[in-house]
Amino acid sequence: MRFFSALRNRLCWLPLVLWLPFTSTHAANDAPALPALGTDSAQNTVSGLSSGAFMATQFSVAYSASVAGAGIVAGGPYYCAGLGSYNGANRFLMTAMTQCMTPLGPAPSGNQAFRQAQQFANTQEIDETSNIARQRVYIFTGAADSIVKPKVVAQTRAFYVAAGVPAQQLKYVDNINAGHALITDNGTDLSCAANKAPNLNDCNFFQSRDILRHLYGDLQPPVTQLGGELVDFDQSEFTESNGSGLAPVGHAYIPAACRQESCRVHVVFHGCTQEDARIGDRFYRTTGYNELADSNRIVVLYPQIRTNPVRNPKGCWDFWGYSSQDPVHPDFYMKKAPQMAAIWAMLQRLSTPHP
Repeated sequence: MRFFSALRNRLCWLPLVLWLPFTSTHAANDAPALPALGTDSAQNTVSGLSSGAFMATQFSVAYSASVAGAGIVAGGPYYCAGLGSYNGANRFLMTAMTQCMTPLGPAPSGNQAFRQAQQFANTQEIDETSNIARQRVYIFTGAADSIVKPKVVAQTRAFYVAAGVPAQQLKYVDNINAGHALITDNGTDLSCAANKAPNLNDCNFFQSRDILRHLYGDLQPPVTQLGGELVDFDQSEFTESNGSGLAPVGHAYIPAACRQESCRVHVVFHGCTQEDARIGDRFYRTTGYNELADSNRIVVLYPQIRTNPVRNPKGCWDFWGYSSQDPVHPDFYMKKAPQMAAIWAMLQRLSTPHP
């Protein structure tokens, strides 16, 4: 019983709200298939907030041969949940909910995380870690973040330094008095220093655009009016079972040019309590990614997690093992993990040549 109590009270580091069973506004068979667009697989990048930041890190590390960069907002180092001091069957969960968020002592070590990654690469559970050094990486921690403490995010930087990412490729921002949120320039979002759902805070700039500019270099200015399509797609074809934790439907922004020309892909992982079943289209429509993507031939993929009242009541990405068949020996950090493999399959679909 203590396990379920911990899960309900601590899961996904946001103030406790009443959870509801997952309901979707779409049936899976109502959504079309993700299209084949012939995207450039050498220019895949990812970003995410909170649990989505942990996911962005672990995906870009596990598939480092195929990911050119990562934007990490309020997330800890790779394999963080496996680096704690807890023992027993629930050690990954307990580490994720405590030492990877608000540790009383030192945060899990980024240097140790890199050594673990090297071991996983040696057993071919992830790509060679030498690939990480060529990536461009953006890391952000808000000075007012009380949910994932800055000292945790500092160890994410330590991980990438240990991996050999050059200073000019690694942007680390820790001097903005922001709370636990993806930062926007929307006056209707929360105040900059807020630490509460929906974790979209107005700090007078679009963080999404800083991320894309760092990952891709010089970009054209964002459009003022979108010319592409925001589409739903069926996620169920990319999962082998309902245990993956993915929702039936995901979303993607496809610039008009990408229907005819080769484009890049940026995957955005939402944070806990930010899935569409809870906040509608706010995350994938109002966070500023689409306007910059439209003018720079970038397809933006917004995969969605579904809420599970026992295993994942706040709709978080898996960085401790809830989607693993054996949570005592989880595989969330490996290429074969259900969510990781599903995202990779989506990228493969997008890179398939136009029919």
